[in-house]
Amino acid sequence: MPIGITALGTYVPTRVLTNKDLEGMFDTSDEWIVSRTGIRERRLAGEEEFASDMGVRAVNDLVARYPGALEGVDLVLCATSSPDAFFPSTAAIVAGQVGLNGAGALDVSVACTGFVYALSVAQGMLMGGTATKVLVLGAEVLSKIVDWTDRSTCILFGDGAGAAIVEEVPEGYGFQSFVLGADSAGGSSLYKFAIADRIPGVPVGTGNAMLGMNGREVFKFAVRVLTDSGQKAMHKAGLKGSDIDWMVPHQANIRIIESACGRFGVPIDKTVVNLDRFGNTSSASVPLALREALDDGRIQDGDQLLLVAFGGGLSWGASAMKWYGGAGLKVAQNVAAQEQNVAPEQELAQ
Repeated sequence: MPIGITALGTYVPTRVLTNKDLEGMFDTSDEWIVSRTGIRERRLAGEEEFASDMGVRAVNDLVARYPGALEGVDLVLCATSSPDAFFPSTAAIVAGQVGLNGAGALDVSVACTGFVYALSVAQGMLMGGTATKVLVLGAEVLSKIVDWTDRSTCILFGDGAGAAIVEEVPEGYGFQSFVLGADSAGGSSLYKFAIADRIPGVPVGTGNAMLGMNGREVFKFAVRVLTDSGQKAMHKAGLKGSDIDWMVPHQANIRIIESACGRFGVPIDKTVVNLDRFGNTSSASVPLALREALDDGRIQDGDQLLLVAFGGGLSWGASAMKWYGGAGLKVAQNVAAQEQNVAPEQELAQ
């Protein structure tokens, strides 16, 4: 059975931190940050706002757009590298707050690749019969785990969340392929300690207790694996670069995205980019970019998409998918009918 995304909601905090603001915090400049990353501003969570809070707000946005979308959800997956706690899972916390108590719930920890991984897990659970309808989240509060004295990393990250319903879709739509991978040999290039203050390749006692990153190594890794995984996902789906209507990449660095575009044969004007306003939101970046392109009309029903991401692990993931817009169209008809106090089936008959 074909599986795809049928509903999508997002949330970003209200606080905006611009590059000009960062100029007052340490030795940097708007020009320096933009030229190296493409980022101009990012959103930061409030002091008492955490991944679960943003996940709940993303779900609320989803339900506002698609009333009734949570009906029948029996599994919640939350991709996050900044969870509220080791346990309970952030997925379970969100599930309890959005009326899904009793549904299965687990976190997916693959850093920035998490949302693509979680979509693949959801597809497997559905096809295996373990679940019938899955809520997939990507929720991050990276502002709480970065070192705000390290200008090489803190300039990159922002906070946000996305929420998607994954379920059966009509023939011809949905996920066509997934490619997932990880290489722990590169783990010392991008990490965040938890219980053990050791990572292979990082001498004990020398690592940063906050998020640590070797930007040069991550850049080289990202360009290579985005290209490799994206090409493999297209090959598995029988596609080539010219077949892609929109590429939706992880929003890490504009130079990485431009390099990947050149290698894919997908032009930058067919690539969804919003990192200039949100920065790197890790597992939330793909749903945030996807929702924006839906809202402004770039992505339409039946469009051929390529999702690509990379992150800590070091990890990578890609998916080719045919976008299903039918759920959104049906919801719009229902809302319009309710506003006119007309039953949806009556409106469609008129």
